[in-house]
Amino acid sequence: MSERVLITGAAGLVGGILMRGLRDELDVTGVDVAAGDAPGVHRLDVRDTVALEPLLRRCDAVVHLAERPGAELSWEEVHANNLLATWSVLQAAARAGVSRVVYASSNYVVAGHELADPWASVLEGRYAGLDPGTLPRIDATVAPRPDSAYAVGKVFGEAACRHAADVYGLSALCLRIGTVKGEDRPSKARHYAKLLTHRDLVGLVGACLRAPSELRFATFYGTSANTWRIYDIDAARAAIGYAPSDDAESMRPALASA
Repeated sequence: MSERVLITGAAGLVGGILMRGLRDELDVTGVDVAAGDAPGVHRLDVRDTVALEPLLRRCDAVVHLAERPGAELSWEEVHANNLLATWSVLQAAARAGVSRVVYASSNYVVAGHELADPWASVLEGRYAGLDPGTLPRIDATVAPRPDSAYAVGKVFGEAACRHAADVYGLSALCLRIGTVKGEDRPSKARHYAKLLTHRDLVGLVGACLRAPSELRFATFYGTSANTWRIYDIDAARAAIGYAPSDDAESMRPALASA
């Protein structure tokens, strides 16, 4: 069990949810280049490996979120920010003797596959003729098919984690996170497939931090137990005991009476 955890990008939406959700169970510290007034979050640019390493020497694990988000990012922005941040975190973690890295990847890594049916229909809310019980789901054996420079950067991040596990002996778990909303509920048709609620996000990351040290590398999808999910979460259930509580379908507005 990783008890002392550093969260990078802790001032963002996902970082804030994890800081609040994990601090009752774990000793959690946050860093962010734009820390602001977020409690427990210190200002630090994680691309500064020298400054990051002393903080990690006091930690058992790092949850790495500190990448600039957005499908509209240019390759130059992805390279200068996201790639350098992830490489720096992995290098600092290895030097500091951190035992586990949880890397926040993205469902965008496989977004190109979603252009094909039945997944395209599900994401558009066209369910006619489809059975959620027999719906094929995208799992970690599917080849990456990134849809943007941002997604290409996430593919790099996963590969860098694999490298760190093999070369430095880190335990590196990658999470292809679905849709996390500030309001914690769907607002578009596609969210009924991709939603990861705040509670299940905390549960998923907590399960990664509790996972056996023998688990050296794995890639998991991060959604709630949504009826119309298009990603496989059974691998995370089996390997790390992920037990999602929520289903976006329960949040679907009831049809008005005729």
